Order: sequence, then structure tokens, then C-alpha cells
Amino acid sequence: MAAKLFDDSLELLRELISIPSFSKEEENTASAIEQFLKDRGVKTHRTINNVWAYNEHFDASKPTILLNSHHDTVKPNPGYSRDPFAADIIDGKLFGLGSNDAGGCLVSLIAVFIHFYKGKNLKYNLCLAATAEEEISGKNGIELILPQLGQLEFAIVGEPTLMQMAVAERGLMVLDCVAHGRAGHAAREEGDNAIYKAMKDINWFKTYEFAKKSALFGPVKMSVTIIEAGSQHNVVPAVCNFTVDVRVTDAYRNEEVLKIISQNVDCEVNPRSTRLKPSSISLDHPIVKAGIALGRETYGSPTTSDQALLDIPSLKMGPGDSARSHMADEYIYIKEIEEGIDLYIKLLTEIL
Repeated sequence: MAAKLFDDSLELLRELISIPSFSKEEENTASAIEQFLKDRGVKTHRTINNVWAYNEHFDASKPTILLNSHHDTVKPNPGYSRDPFAADIIDGKLFGLGSNDAGGCLVSLIAVFIHFYKGKNLKYNLCLAATAEEEISGKNGIELILPQLGQLEFAIVGEPTLMQMAVAERGLMVLDCVAHGRAGHAAREEGDNAIYKAMKDINWFKTYEFAKKSALFGPVKMSVTIIEAGSQHNVVPAVCNFTVDVRVTDAYRNEEVLKIISQNVDCEVNPRSTRLKPSSISLDHPIVKAGIALGRETYGSPTTSDQALLDIPSLKMGPGDSARSHMADEYIYIKEIEEGIDLYIKLLTEIL
């Protein structure tokens, strides 16, 4: 059974690699995943390019675990020296775009779902969701189908973590800020320089320390990354625009951080979005305890995934290495997929 699961997973991953699936263009990989599940007797659901399914003996009275990973990819890095869609296996490595991020995770979670699919008397239901637009945090990915998935207890999000457990993830807010002044001639004592007004607020972003610090991440991090003002040398600018990158920890909600910022600066603050929330799961959660018992380490992840769009406890974990994501000649070790399936099964066996 284990060998069959691995062989099928490897063949599915090679098929997925061979099909271009850039964000918003994942219809063909969605169809391949759908067909793979249907061929194994699994009833599937689909909205746009998101495919999901439940275990055969689903019981609405039981809590449900979400098993989620994505099948979209970024566009290939210009540094590729090989065909990004060839899915070649060389020296134990499977090459190809999306092999590591996050194809290996996705097919491993699909294998685990198939393993438990016909199980009776499970303590939890399983919901498998292969989703789109993760690479662009798009609104037609996991966020679109969450209302259709029903009540979820917690999630395992498949991303390459070397099968270690990311028990928290930073959130992200991008703020477009506008300091308003008054135009005037630079040679005379006229106007109210918007750059000087912005400088006061920029210094606040540089020096402010939030009261609460995360045990995993430390303080919330704010960085001014873009600034724009002025049109000519002899005109005092009336407007100064600047952008702030805010990495929110699990100590705060995005809305709390935004409120604190707005109360402390004079400029106009416009968040592009508050959707990408910080996420975490307790170290006392049964799934985390099960992972620790299996020798897995816990850590806080600096990168953003579909965890940011979930309002439930979530654990990010999967085969592959985050350092290989988006690199030229992306690859995953075949052994990592085999070990990933094995560890996922052992992890869920502990609680199911």
C-alpha cells in the first residue's frame, strides 16, 4: 500500500509539473487532480480552479481537519538551464517548476488523504483542498472556497519545511501613506513641506516598539520601503507618498496594529489589505504534540502562505526545502516525498 501510494504520488507530481499552472491559469492542473481523485473513487467538488473532497465516511458530528496545499506556480526564473516543465529525474532529484513549491507537499497530502479515505470510526473528518492562486494571495484561491468547506477544526498547510513544523507565520500589511502639506516657492518662506511632515512619521515607523512581543518572532517589524515627493527643485511639495511594509506577529491581529499606527502618525494611512493575517497553533495542540513525539522541531516561519487566509489554528509542514522555492532549476528529492507521505501518515495516525 505504501509503495503504491508513493508511486502514484510521484507520477501525479510529474504530470502536474508538465502542465503550466501559473497563478490564475491553473485550470489544467485542477482537472488533472480532479481526475486523479475520481479514478480512485473519490467524489470531488470544484469551484474555478480549486478542487476539494471529504473522506468517504464523513460524519457531520465530528470535527474536520483541513489538508491544504496549492497547485499554482510562479513563472520560471530566467536563470533556468533546463526545461521547467520536463519533470526529469536525475540522481534522486525530480526537477521542474513547482516540484518543491508546493507540488511535493500537495501530492503527499493527497496520498495521505487516499490512505485514510475509506477509514471507519475516525475521530476526525478529513477535507482535502488543492487550491489556486496561493503565489499571488489571490481571492479565487482558498479564500473563495472556505465558506463551502464547512466547519473546520484546524489545518495542515503543505509548504516545503523539510517536514519540520512551522507553528506560527507572520502576517503582512502593506500601507500606502500620504503626508499632506501646502505648496509654495522654495526661495521664499512659503508653503508647508510635506517631506518634512513625512519625515516625522517615518521616524516613528523606524523607532516605535509595540508593547507585545511574540515568543517566536519577537517584535512587529515595520519598514519604510518606497518614498515619492516633489516635482521640481524650486517648489515646496504639498504631498509626500511613502509605503510601509509591516510584518505582524502572532501577538497581534492586523486590525490592532493598524489602529495603533493610525493613532500615532499624522499622515493618511491606507492599508492595501488586512487579509494576510498572522497565524499560529498552540504547542499543546494534539497535532503539534504528535509531531514532537515523532522528532519534529517547531519554529516560526517568516514567509507567507495560505495560512494567512485561515481563521483556524494551522500547522505549516511539508517535504522539500523553502530555500529551493522559486529558484532556477527547482527540484525536490524523491526521498523527501516518500518520507513526507510516511511522516504525514504517522502524524495523523496519532490523532485519528
